[in-house]
Amino acid sequence: MAPTPLVLGIQSLMAVIRAIPTVLWVLIYSVVFGLGADAAVVGITFHSVAYLTKVYADSMDELSPDSIETMQAMGLKKGTIIRQAVIPYLVSSYFSWTFIRFEINFADAIAVGAAAGAGGIGYQLFMSSSFYFNFHEVGVMVYMILAFALVLEIISYRLRSVTNQ
Repeated sequence: MAPTPLVLGIQSLMAVIRAIPTVLWVLIYSVVFGLGADAAVVGITFHSVAYLTKVYADSMDELSPDSIETMQAMGLKKGTIIRQAVIPYLVSSYFSWTFIRFEINFADAIAVGAAAGAGGIGYQLFMSSSFYFNFHEVGVMVYMILAFALVLEIISYRLRSVTNQ
């Protein structure tokens, strides 16, 4: 539905961005913002947008061109086709990919907090294990991270069951 040069340009740019790991994006942005949460948020967001652009485009490519051509042959306008065929087809896929990326960002935030000093639970986990040697605190944090990951998985399962109806 978009011009081919525009699509290829955006896909190429997003491929370059995705090729650089999230931690490196955070470190790149820490030069601009300094070490801390700002660099972490921008770095994780930057990589997430590139990732989601790829999977959203792949989801769009799975849409059958025959159904769009059929609707065009029936005389429907482009806006109506997008509202009636494209969006209903893509909404569950987009929702699923977005939630998966949220789960990935949760894991990345912990790693970035420890590796780049970005703060948050990752930084606290790093400090407790490396500097304070308070392994009881480390254990509590690990259990809390696991509990939160479990809650995310339960929410994901319930949301998938709602969107698939």
